Amino acid sequence: METFAITRVYADEKGESHFEDISRPLIPEGELGFLSEPEEVKEIVFRKVLPTYDYDFHQAPARQYIMLLDGEIEIETSRGDKRQFKAGEILLVENTSGKGHRTRNLQPVVRNSVFVTLAD
Repeated sequence: METFAITRVYADEKGESHFEDISRPLIPEGELGFLSEPEEVKEIVFRKVLPTYDYDFHQAPARQYIMLLDGEIEIETSRGDKRQFKAGEILLVENTSGKGHRTRNLQPVVRNSVFVTLAD
């Protein structure tokens, strides 16, 4: 079965943030390729950040997918775990409570991304 890889950032019951590798199953649709099941979304936001972007610990403002269009980032959880992500990777941030996560640019370039907020 084909799947789409996603990294989830979430908070546990103590408010600590964690990473989890998840995937979405994809269904073969002939010449269209492989598609996931639709998900209800609320809004989409296009974003650019400066090369110096280094955002201290914060919670996600909403449950949302973040699609990295270029550049590279490092995310650090409240427990000190760090992972690096590059263009084409997708995050599902769900830590809307707790101690949050830290995000910083790894390359000295303007970085572009897309945020897709999930419906309640």
